[in-house]
Formats: sequence, C-alpha cells, structure tokens
Amino acid sequence: MGISFDPENRLFFIETANTVMCLAVTDEEGFLGNVYYGKKVPKENLRYLLRTSLNPFVPSVNDRDRGCYLDKAPFEFPSDGAGDYRKPAVILRDARGCDASLFTYASHRIYEGKEELSQTARDGAVIKMPGTFAGSCTAHTLEIKLEDKALRLSAYLSYSVFDDSDAILKNVKLVNDSEETVTIEKIMSSSIDLDCSAFDGKYPDMITLSGSWARERRIDRRTLSRGVSEVSSSRGESSHQFHPFFALCEPGADDSHGKVYAQTIVWSGNFECGAAIDQFDSVRAYIGTGSRHFSWDLRPGTSFQTPEAVLVFADGGFDSMSHVFHDLFRSHLIRSPYLHRERPILINNWEATYFDFDTDKLLAIASDARDRGIEMLVMDDGWFGNRNDDNSSLGDWTVNETKLQGGIERLSDELKKTGMKFGIWFEPEMISPDSDLYRAHPDWAIAVSGRRPCRMRNQYVLDITRKEVRDYVFGCLAAVLDKADISYVKWDMNRPLSDLGSAELPAESMGRLSYLYTLGVYDLQERLLERYPELLLENCSGGGARYDAGMLYYSPQIWCSDDTDAIERLSIQAGTEMIYPLSTMGAHVSTCPNHITGRNVPFDVRAAVAMSGTFGYELDITAIPEEERAAIPEQTSIYRQVSETVREGDYYRIARAAETGYYDSWMSVSRDRSRALFTYIQCRAYPGGGSRIVKLKGLDPEKKYTLTPVGYDTPGSRFCSREKKEMWEKTDPGTVSGSVLMNAGVPVPYMHGDYGQLMLDIREA
Repeated sequence: MGISFDPENRLFFIETANTVMCLAVTDEEGFLGNVYYGKKVPKENLRYLLRTSLNPFVPSVNDRDRGCYLDKAPFEFPSDGAGDYRKPAVILRDARGCDASLFTYASHRIYEGKEELSQTARDGAVIKMPGTFAGSCTAHTLEIKLEDKALRLSAYLSYSVFDDSDAILKNVKLVNDSEETVTIEKIMSSSIDLDCSAFDGKYPDMITLSGSWARERRIDRRTLSRGVSEVSSSRGESSHQFHPFFALCEPGADDSHGKVYAQTIVWSGNFECGAAIDQFDSVRAYIGTGSRHFSWDLRPGTSFQTPEAVLVFADGGFDSMSHVFHDLFRSHLIRSPYLHRERPILINNWEATYFDFDTDKLLAIASDARDRGIEMLVMDDGWFGNRNDDNSSLGDWTVNETKLQGGIERLSDELKKTGMKFGIWFEPEMISPDSDLYRAHPDWAIAVSGRRPCRMRNQYVLDITRKEVRDYVFGCLAAVLDKADISYVKWDMNRPLSDLGSAELPAESMGRLSYLYTLGVYDLQERLLERYPELLLENCSGGGARYDAGMLYYSPQIWCSDDTDAIERLSIQAGTEMIYPLSTMGAHVSTCPNHITGRNVPFDVRAAVAMSGTFGYELDITAIPEEERAAIPEQTSIYRQVSETVREGDYYRIARAAETGYYDSWMSVSRDRSRALFTYIQCRAYPGGGSRIVKLKGLDPEKKYTLTPVGYDTPGSRFCSREKKEMWEKTDPGTVSGSVLMNAGVPVPYMHGDYGQLMLDIREA
C-alpha cells in the first residue's frame, strides 16, 4: 500500500490493499496518462500499455498528424481545443477569447499525510471545503504538477490513499502564474480513461441514481454504447432528480459478483458525471462540478480548487463497492461525535401538527412519547415569525410566543424536566417575500435585476455568498440556540437555486455565484459546529435533495426522503445504501394512510423498514390507534438492541423489491461476524403461498449460528405475533454453520396479505 515512483520508466503507482492505479509520463512531450486501474498487480513496467510504439501518429514519429495521437491518448487531465475531441476535464478561455489548452508534466512530490482543501471566497476569506481525512491511520499523497506553458497555468493533481481503504481520492488545483485573467469554463475533479478490456472487451453497464421529490435515488441501469451518457444537476444542490454518483460495471455484474468502477464527489452543489465511449471503444469516466451556471475568472496569482472525487474499484460486485464507500465515509469523512454513538430516538411533530401547534400540544406529544421509550422531541416548521403556513417569515428567526407561550426557554425547560431532549428545525438559507428581512434587505435575495424572479414554495434564496448575509444568518441561529438546551438541529433547504444574480458580484465574476453559494453553506455549518461541537446536525433538502458526501462532513445523518411510506422507502433506501452507511440515513415511522401515497402498511412493517436508519417517529402519538401506541415501547426497545449492528456493521443486499416484485431483503453483519441482523419485507402477496428460501450473506462459513425472530422472546409481542412464532418454530433450522446459511439458505415463513416483515437476530452459537 502507498505511493511510489519508478524514475527509470516514469511510472507512478498508487496502491491500496486490493487495487492499484498506474500513471505514466510519455517520452514525447511529457503527457500524463492513466495506463492501468483495477485489481492489484505487481509494480512491473506497465509502460507498454501506453501503446505508443504501436501508434504511427505519436508526435515524435509523425508530428504532421499529431491530432490522431491526441484524440486517442489516455490522458489523465484531458483539455479542450488542442486536438483531443473527447469530453474534456478542463475548458479554459484566455484573454484573447481562445479556448485551447494542453498540459504536460512538470514535477511531482510524494508525501505522507493529506492536506485540507480550501477556496478563497468573494470577500477574500478562505473557506474550508469538506474532504476526507486520515483519522487514526496513515494517508499517502501524490501531487503531480502539470503545466500549460503557453497559458502559464499550473494544474496540481492530487491523489491520496489511506492504509485501511480501497478508495482513491482525487482533486485538482489550478493556479494562474501569468499576468492575464483566464476564465475557467469547466474543470472536473477526476477524469480517467479506461479501455473496454477493463470490462472483458464489452461495453459496460452504467449504474446511476435518479428520481424526483419523494422518490429519490432509484437505481437505474443501462448498457452503454458509443457516445456520452451522463447525469447532472444545475439546481445549486445535488438534487432529487440525479445523484453525484455513477458506477461502470461489466455486464452481468450483480451484488456479489463482477468488476465495478464507481465515482462520487464530496460536494453539495452542481455536478456532472458520466462516461463517454469513443470511436476506439475507449471509455472516459469523469466527475466534477460541470459547466452549467459556472465560470471562474482566474486572475493572475490566484488559484481555483475543485472538490474531492472518490474513486472505487471492486471486483466482488456492488456489495464490495458499498463496503469501500461505507468504510471510507465512517472512518475518513464523518467527523461528528455521534458517529459511533447510539442516536436518540426522536419524534418530529411535522406530520403530526404541521403549522398548527402550541407549547401545550408539543408537551402532550412529548409526554406520551417519553413514556414509550422515545428520547427527543423535534419541533419542526412554524415556530418563528408569523409562520402559520409556508407563505411567510423565512428569515425572521424570532420565536412566535403566541404559539410558544413563555418562549422557547419554557418549552426547553419543561422537556428537560421530563428527561426529553429537544431538537429544532431551521431553513437558514431562505427568505420569504413576506418577511421583515426581505422588506429591509430585498437585495439579499438571489435575483437577476429587471427579471421577475422564480418563486418556489413561495420563497427566495438568500445570497449567502455575501459575508454580511452569512453573519446575519449565523447570528439568528446562535440567538435561538443560546436560549435553550437544544441537542439537535434539522437544517432544511426546500427549493433549488434559480435567477442567479447577486447584487454585489461584478459582471465578470457572476459565473462564480453557484459555486460560492455552496461554499457559503459549508462556512455556515462549519461555524455552527465550531460553536456547538456536541450538536447533532441532520441535513435535509425537501427530503433527500442534498444527500451527498459533502453534507456528511458536517452531519452524521441526512433526512432520506419526505416520502415516509415504508414500501416506497424500500427503493429509496436501496439506492441510498449503495453508497452511504445505514447510520447516515434518516428514517422514521409515520402514520397511515400515508400523507403522500395514501397507502396503509402495518405498523410493524413500517418500523422494520425504519430500523435500518436513524430510527424515529413522524406522527402525532396522541392521535394514533391505541394498538399502535402500545407497540411503540417494544419497537424502541428492539431498535436499541439492534442499532449497533446496523450502525457499525457491514451492509449486504439480498434482494430488491424493484427486481423481485414481491419482497425486499438486506443484512447488517458485525465486523467480527459474530452477530447479524437479517431483514425481510414482503411488499406484495406471494401467489400460491408457501415459504421462501433466502440465502444469507457476510457470515463466517466456519462459525455456527442461531437465528431468532426479533421480538420472539417478548411476551405478547406485537412485532413477532403468535402466528409468526408458530410458523418459525416449524421452520427454525436450529444451530447451523454460516456456510449452510449462505449456500443453502434459511426459510422465510409464509405471510398472509400484501405486507409483512421478518427480522432475524443471528448470533454466533
């Protein structure tokens, strides 16, 4: 593991425990090429993979047709306008309006450790960007300096690896060493050229995550052909519609088998990622912030920093890919003190009351919830200004004492007396046209002068690229948080960006706005956590529109989707879990009929689905049927029993409802393979009845295990009914080896009706 340089053959080897990336500097002009990325091989002379000796059009042999070389070479930082006609990683425009650029090797350095990323904001302040860190292990970094000598620009390509991870981290910093301003029109964090031989000579399949509000991150799979296939967001957020992630895999790859090349980005704004197959069947895979709503006037002596890209190669299918992402994020991205803690089981009043509540109503919900094992009340939207619906008051973050009699202090004190923790909702980035803030500072809203602005949810977006606006927002947050004992903040963003104009950015710099906006979000959340280091922060954006690696740097959990229907959540969570640890996934039990879908799902099934995330409730506990209220103490007790396995264990996907049509299933397995939690959800009646055999995953084949339905030992259990107990007793395999459970399987008893659940607590005998 680590990074090394072969000076004789001018090769760089970037190694993890199971993978290696090899870069080569060409002899002709010093171009940097990627000659191999995949399963670990010995550090031999791989220079032949450049295939320059087989190409009659290399510049040293035939400079009259050098374009034939430039349009084929495996560039590690491909540029535009100089002979490579494929998707570029960088597009630049110089002071004369020309867009040609071409970068060659200048120098490199290899060092132990990893530097933090930062970018200079509009006011000269340096804002730290989210990124991975070494933590308790050792990091190794390769920094390669490339130059465009005609433009006098330097590109610093950084590659980092950790001793305990198979991920490779990449970023680019562009520095202007000239006396003229150069405009960056596009710059990607990573671009890698792969031959189709990487996919056994076939065109790869591409996995992306797409959807919309209330149906985020559904798994899409398609076979690529020549041309470009990509997903992107120009909304100023990672978005509900597409996700900053893609994976290329060999045809036939599944959860347990096959080669997978995946990329994501530690960023929460606009992005572009995908793959392009050229006329030679080479694949260029790339990810970065993209070109829409972006340009950056790079002035003399200044630099621009891209976000960090995460590259993962796995040859054991999607489960092995997921393990690399999950481990990386848990060990090297999430900083929260709650990372390895049991999260408080909370109840949020949004679906219970919406805007119609007062102190007494909240205390009644909290009192009933506390008696049933719930530990925190979260007060959602409607507690500030004149906020009785979603048409006013965003920006006026003062407590509405008509609703909260005695102020927020009284509510906090009363909750504390009962032993309940207190959480609160904010939407700090927004401003309502009907607000005191907007009447005083209309120029603080992002808008294009002279154009009718686009309202969404009847609100505008604050221009937090401006320091005075960020200072105002932070002052409002602190004024509330300082008044009460608040343990948790839900940070929401309910509309994307549009009408990109800032009252104080000059015209030549207006293309910076969207990028600077994301930096403004990071600056605010960093300040918040510095002042309140024990705060549990949960990010949200109309549900899951900003569920990304950038946000995990600040919050250990993110609200997965506004759709809390358990059956819809199966597909949403299956896509989310491909990349993100289950401990990051905000998941709650809500009332039925569900507020979005109208579907009725049994209470125990709703709980079983939510237990694979940060378990909580999104309902009025005082108004639900008594049978459901009575079931909550058992559910909260069960979650405490299984939460460590869910939070810390390895995730394995057994089946997806979108593929089977009838059931969904997954597992969490402890690192020492001594305990596992198996979850099976029936989402449609199985024709003909009968039990089902399901093969388990992730266990130690040599160990012996016992399997017990969760709730089985609880007298009068509502989670494991008497009928389910009797069925299990007829099919219980007893004490069996992991090998048998993984190869022969375990029986799942027949379940009547459309919906049912079986959770098995699997323990080493």
